[in-house]
Amino acid sequence: MHPISYYQEIISDHFSSLAIDKQPVNLYEPIRYILSLGGKRMRPVLTLMATEIFDVDCKNALAAATAIEVFHNFSLIHDDIMDDAPLRRGHETVHEKWDINTGILSGDAMLILAYQYFEQYEPSIFRDLAKLFSQTALEVCEGQQYDVDFETRDDVTIPEYLKMIEYKTAVLVGAAMKMGAIVAGTSIDNANLIYDFGLNLGIAFQLQDDYLDAFGDPETFGKQVGGDIIENKKTYLYLKALAFAQPEIKEQLLHLFSIQPTDNTDKIASVKEIFNTTGASEATRQAIKEYTLKAFKTLEKMDIEDSKKVMLKAFGENLMERKV
Repeated sequence: MHPISYYQEIISDHFSSLAIDKQPVNLYEPIRYILSLGGKRMRPVLTLMATEIFDVDCKNALAAATAIEVFHNFSLIHDDIMDDAPLRRGHETVHEKWDINTGILSGDAMLILAYQYFEQYEPSIFRDLAKLFSQTALEVCEGQQYDVDFETRDDVTIPEYLKMIEYKTAVLVGAAMKMGAIVAGTSIDNANLIYDFGLNLGIAFQLQDDYLDAFGDPETFGKQVGGDIIENKKTYLYLKALAFAQPEIKEQLLHLFSIQPTDNTDKIASVKEIFNTTGASEATRQAIKEYTLKAFKTLEKMDIEDSKKVMLKAFGENLMERKV
């Protein structure tokens, strides 16, 4: 097993040379654009890493890793349309750079392209990868619908929210790792355990993403800071603030999340102040820590060398130390 940077370099080189030179240009150029924006590419890195954890050359999993990243970016194009987001990774979103119809159609094509990458594997591996991928893709859509539904509900519970982020974000992280295990041909127990590791790390990652949406550095976050507040999204921060707030502050927060002012500057500042004073910010940071530790506990049950468990733990710790 290699350092994380080794897998990151392989993925970076792979996507730099990935050829999607098909016609019509207006369908495939947006795909090349969104993939060229890079990002951390955490999911394909995890697929490669998981493969070598189980003693198989990571390059055997490049096709599966590509499928995961293409699908993830497909979901981002459609999420950005639904959220009317102007920026993605510090650049124009696809629907802003082109138009909404192009974003929808190019995104649809990416979903199909993702499945095609699995065709490079022998039938038994293809079957297991496609089965996992189909289930995961459907759960991602379910999670996105929960997210949309929550925007107009005033009775969202914390368990419901955690289920939403599990489906919308974490299952894809778990699947990325399990795909590496499938390509490597390890035991079912190992494959399921590494899925659970990725799932819990994915929940921690999304909780942190929600936290950074409110408190991240606008110069480095890559997305519009305060976007969740503007969209009145019932995040973990918001739900904890409601739970902790005194009646007067709770009423103020409910009001702030019922309005859509032309200038959101004051709204964002007021909501962030409530998040801090109620203790919701600290509770969110604690939840991030708890899910990260839950992920690490699954490593204890995994039938792999201790040195590999250390590497996986180091990856998780590094992921949770991000500030952007």
